[in-house]
Parts: sequence; structure tokens; C-alpha cells
Amino acid sequence: MPERDELLTEIAATGVIRAAVNMSNAALVQLDPVTGVLTGPSVQIAIELAAELDCPLSLVRYGSAADILAAAKGDEWDVAFIAPDPSRADRFSFSPPYTTVTASFLVPDSSPLGSVGHVDVEGVRIAAAKTAAYTKQLERQVRNAILLHTENPASALDMLISSQCDAAAGLTESLSRFCEENPGFRVVEGTFSKVPQAIAVHRRCAHASTFLSDFIRQHCSADKPSN
Repeated sequence: MPERDELLTEIAATGVIRAAVNMSNAALVQLDPVTGVLTGPSVQIAIELAAELDCPLSLVRYGSAADILAAAKGDEWDVAFIAPDPSRADRFSFSPPYTTVTASFLVPDSSPLGSVGHVDVEGVRIAAAKTAAYTKQLERQVRNAILLHTENPASALDMLISSQCDAAAGLTESLSRFCEENPGFRVVEGTFSKVPQAIAVHRRCAHASTFLSDFIRQHCSADKPSN
């Protein structure tokens, strides 16, 4: 295992571990509106990581995975909680998954689409956030439906509300919460994707990459979905 000083040079150069978390992923991060405290799997792992290294922690909030990726160029974070999609492997090293989230489709109550298997048919328009890991999986899966890329998950939902698409792709937990707050919509049966979630570091951080892989194997089980 790398020496602590070597690790902290790579993932706490400022004296604090800056951990990027995705605030749009309700399956991984939740904000208590009363206390302002962050909770959820990503937060818990970050806290355990900081405790393991006996180092202060700063949770850096981002509105989407795309924002986290963009911020990497400015060296705004040291570790990030994002999906280890192959398209990101040229820039980051990833730990093994610490959990898995599922993705499905939201449709109007009146839609004839009943399950995931009904969605990929000719003429069906699917809205999905262009930088989401589940969208990258959809791009590899969809053969017949039309995939419409949006700026973010919220934009995909807006397209569904305004009848510009027939289904909106998203994380199952987020879609379920949307249904609770917006009558008239439902999540179809099944999931089209299981998206693993991991800790990312810049590829230059070889010592940190080795440490995080060991850390996750010892502390987590990816067999426990977060939704």
C-alpha cells in the first residue's frame, strides 16, 4: 500500500481532500433542507475515506456529472464520485464500484409503453441527458427508437412534460421522486441500465488509484444497489 504522505500529495495537496459529489443524483447524495447536511452513499464513503487517511474533508457540490468532468480541467477536486464509463478512462482512474444505481424511463400515465422492452421501437422518441453514463449505455443499446440528447436530466423531463418526446430516461430513484411530486407520470417496469458508481482520480495519481482500489474492496460491496 502507498505511504500516507504519497497519497496525500496526490489527493490532498491543499491539505484537504476535495471530494466532488453529484447533487443531481438523488440515489447517491441527498441534502437535508432543514440542517443543510449532506447524506447518502457517496457522502458516507467520502467521510470514511477522510477518516482512513486522517485528513480533513471538503464535499464539493456539482449540479451534474458533466459539471464534475468539466471542473477536472481546473483542478477543482481531488476525488470524484462518478460512473466509470469507458469514455472517461483516458482522463481518470477508477476504483471498483462502491454501489450501483439503475436507470429506467418515465412516461405519461396515458402512454402505451408499459416496460423497458416496449420503448426501443420505431417512432418512439427518448430524451436523455447527453453526458449521463446511462445515456452512453443507451447509445450502445438503442436500435429502433430515436434518441434525443438534452443538456441535463431536468431538460429531458421538461421535454416529456411538453410532449416533445415519448419517454425520458433517468435514474430510477430520481424518476420515482418526480412521479411523487408530479401526478400524471409513471416509471415503466424494469430497468435498461445498471450504472456502477466509483471513485475517480486523475490518471496521474497512481498511488491514489492503488489505494482507492484497496479501500473500496475492503469497505464496500457493489452488490448492494442504492435503489
